[in-house]
Amino acid sequence: MNGLGWKLTLVSVALVLPALGTTASDAPPTDQTPIDCPLHAKGVHTGDLKPFAETEKYIEFLERPDRAEWQKPDAVIRALGLKGTETVADVGAGSGYFTFRLAKALLRGKVVATDIDPEMIRHIHHKVLTEKIPNVRVVLADPADPTVPGDADIVFISDVLHHVANRDAWLGRLSAETRPGTRLVVIEFREGQLPQGPPEALKIPKAEMIRLVRAAGFVLETDDSALLPYQTFLLFRRAAPACQRPRST
Repeated sequence: MNGLGWKLTLVSVALVLPALGTTASDAPPTDQTPIDCPLHAKGVHTGDLKPFAETEKYIEFLERPDRAEWQKPDAVIRALGLKGTETVADVGAGSGYFTFRLAKALLRGKVVATDIDPEMIRHIHHKVLTEKIPNVRVVLADPADPTVPGDADIVFISDVLHHVANRDAWLGRLSAETRPGTRLVVIEFREGQLPQGPPEALKIPKAEMIRLVRAAGFVLETDDSALLPYQTFLLFRRAAPACQRPRST
């Protein structure tokens, strides 16, 4: 558990669906199983994450078959160098595009999929139940908080950071929720006119993105400009706190 903590609460099914257990040995989840729902203070809000008014249309857009041609999900997961035992936090998981691919690669690990949209959480949870996927857990996140589990080995953030309004505070919370050595993967669309991605005004220049993440206490380890045609792939590692020198007497 991290300092912010996670609170379990029974939420009305009309609002969100419950969470799935994280291991195959857990009792089968039902629609009465509580979901992890952090009750943190509000104050930092993201922009509108939905280009479509209807969630189903947005899910169809995110899951469209041609996306794999440029998103290259298999190449992305290979680039993570997974051992298969890690806990991966898929922050801003959306429809679970990467969540379920990660789950297949983590035969003895797990994925914690977080999102601020109850409908996306509902969608992921429904798929987890119907397809009986034992190593995916869902968390309804607060917009002001990445809501990363304290045991996360990797934090995966794809096309999410440009939606965050107060990035310094948000990344600061993420840093506080992770351990030294935790890896952070940030994927964002490059600047310039591209056939895919958000409007130019929403994009974050790569230099600024690196500055923000470094300021939050992470060290850049990999900048793979050749992995994806339209996006940057940055891999950071949570730095250990600087040792204080003993005072001279």
